[in-house]
Formats: sequence, C-alpha cells, structure tokens
Amino acid sequence: MNAARLATAAIALLLPAAALTPAAMATADRAASGLPTGPTSSSSGGGGISPEAPSAKPKKKKAKKKKKGPKVWTKAKKVTIRIHPQIAHPGTSAATASAARVPVEVTVLPKRRTAITLQVKAGKKWVRAASAVTAPNGTHLFRASATRGKGAATYRVVVGKRASSAGSTARWLKPSFSDNFSGGTLSSAWNHRGGDYNPASRSCSRGDASAVKVSGGVVRLSVLKDPSRTDTCTTKGDDGKPKQFSYRLNGHIGTKGAYSFTYGYAAARVKFPKERGQHGAFWLQVEEPDLRTINPRINGSEIDVIESYGLNAGKGDKALGLTTGVHRYSTKDGKTVTFPDGGWVKNANQYLTGKNDSYHGGYHVFSVEWTPTYYVYRLDGKEYWRSSKGISGTPQFPVLSLLSSDYELDALGSEARLPQHMYVDWLRVWETHP
Repeated sequence: MNAARLATAAIALLLPAAALTPAAMATADRAASGLPTGPTSSSSGGGGISPEAPSAKPKKKKAKKKKKGPKVWTKAKKVTIRIHPQIAHPGTSAATASAARVPVEVTVLPKRRTAITLQVKAGKKWVRAASAVTAPNGTHLFRASATRGKGAATYRVVVGKRASSAGSTARWLKPSFSDNFSGGTLSSAWNHRGGDYNPASRSCSRGDASAVKVSGGVVRLSVLKDPSRTDTCTTKGDDGKPKQFSYRLNGHIGTKGAYSFTYGYAAARVKFPKERGQHGAFWLQVEEPDLRTINPRINGSEIDVIESYGLNAGKGDKALGLTTGVHRYSTKDGKTVTFPDGGWVKNANQYLTGKNDSYHGGYHVFSVEWTPTYYVYRLDGKEYWRSSKGISGTPQFPVLSLLSSDYELDALGSEARLPQHMYVDWLRVWETHP
C-alpha cells in the first residue's frame, strides 16, 4: 500500500461516518486508485495543478419598488349627496326615457381623494350599489337607477363609519312634460317654426314641416334642398365673396303656445350630424313678450342648452363643434344689442364614454338646470358650464332645430352631402318652483 492509500485509510478510520460526504468519499477513491486528488487547472497551457477558484455566489436581484399611487383616505368629516332627474343616458340607439339614469353628486369634506360607497335601501337594510374614489377636490358623480322594484330608489353614500343623509328619486319619476316621439307624427304640443326666409341670417333657408319626420321612436330634423326652388341663392362664401347655393328647408320645432315653464330641468337626448354647414340645437325661447326687450327677469333670455356645428369646426375646443350659453339683451346707444355668455364646450372629449363614442355616432343627454340665481348645464349628468348672468324669470318653451345659416353654408363643402340629419330620442322637463 503506497503512502496515498495509507493516508486515505487513516482518514477513513479517524473520521465519523457522518463526515464522509460524497465529495470526501470520491476523493478517497481517487486517492486509493493512485489518482491525483487536487483540482486540475482548466487552462490549456501547461499541465500543472492549480487551486480551484471558489464558485461565485449568485447576485440577489433587487426587488423593484412599486410606485405608490396618491393616498386615498377612508375617513371624512362630512358627506353630502344631491340627486338629479334622469338626465344621463349615453348610447348608440333609441331607448325609452325611463331607462335614463339619475346622477348622484357626492361631496366629501375635507376635499381630498376619498374612498366612497354608494348604498341603496333594500327594505330595512342598506346594500352596496357601487364604490369609487373621489377626485382630489372630494367630488364624484354616480349614475344610478331611478327605481328599485316598482317604486323610487333611496340612496346614501358612506365613508368609513360616516354616512350622508338619504336621498330619494321619488320627485323625479313624474316629469312635468315628456315626449318620447312615439308613433308617426308630432304630438299636438309641437308646432313648426321659421317658415319665412330671414334676410338677416338665413336668406337661403327656411323652416318647413317636410324637414321633420317622426319614426322609430325619434324625431328626425333635417336640412334638405328645397324642391320648390329651381333658382339659386346668393350669399357670401368662406372667402367673403358672393357664391351660389341651393335653397334649403330646415327642421325647426317648438312648443310655443302649448307648453312653457319657469325654473326646473330641461333635457333632451340628441344625436347630431357629423358634417359642418348647419348647426343642430336644443334651446329655450321666451313666450311673451319679444325676447329682445331689456330685462331678462321680465322678458327672458335665449337659453342655448347645446349647439353643434359639426366635427372639426376648428382647433382645440372647437374640434368637436359643441357650444353653449345664454344670450341676454340690453341697450347701447339707444339700440338693442346682444350680450352672449358661454362659448365652446371645453374638452368635450371628457364626456364621451370611450374612443368609439362620439356626438354624431351616439346619443347623449344635454340638460340645463334653471333656477332664479343660476343656470347649470350638464352632459349625461356631468356639469360642463354654469352662469349667473342673464337669468330669465319668465316662462320659456323648448325648441329643437337643425338650421343652415348663411355664414355656414360653404362649410358643407359639397351640396351632394345633403340632406343632413339630427335625431332626438326624447325631451323632458321637470319643473321646480322656488
């Protein structure tokens, strides 16, 4: 037995069995066979023996820190709600007015991002209807069902252990005026307007019953060529030079003499035409006397809930073509002049339901809340403008129109695009008496 084998045997006899690891046993076998027991060099040059480099420990990957979102509070000092009528109902097709939702406005104090839960009363219990996080200013808008079972719904909003007062939809279930445009003709509440050419603004267009059609649960208002006119109308084009246009007929209806109201909510579910060259509108006009007298408290204002001038009416806020406002009247140098308040609806994209939604491809509810001290304009329940100027204090009536004024005729581009259409699914008014 050579020296290596003697050393190996001695090691085996002196070490306990537990210490004879597989590696040690392999070393012993190699030694017993007369093979070298040390690690050999891995380099290609030379045959010498070099110590084995210790194996490198795998580096631990640092866990990526998750970005923290803004803090959401779960407590509040005060929670209030306000329930509006059924003035929220975006969608691509016609539907009954009773299917519209009621906006539930929530305000939380302090003003901060807060977790809130909308609850609806079910018998003697409150059950969850929806949850959300308020905006940084402590506000949120839920759109909820107006009914529960066969009756009104009652809602509250909860933050932690604090709850708002309960609010009911009962007062909104029976509107003061409602037209779903069912059947094949207009109801007796409506009359046709603007049957004469207006040299001041519409010398090439006039209202006519043939431009209005009721079918499929909607009223369609149109701009179409006047078949009774073979001549053309001369007015200025976009370049300011005289240009020839076909005479047009416009859909223009209102409830003057049949229904008017003072204070409340007025709402219409509308789909506008995409093209420019005409403007669709839902507005309130004064009954008597003439709108162009001076004091709006006595003589009213023109309340333009919404106007649409077509897609790409300009850049920025003009791109979607929506305008709103109030036209109040006063005197200057002994003459009656107009003072409009309002303008283009800012960032109108924010009120759409998504990238496939539009104001010409789907219906949306446009409304005004008219009180003795302010107007609030909403789109599917979400506020888009308000004003405390030119507040009317006299009865006014709803108007629906698709008008082609002289200044916009050239914007259509080609008269081959006629006719143009605007569709109204329903119109409702809920009167509120101060």
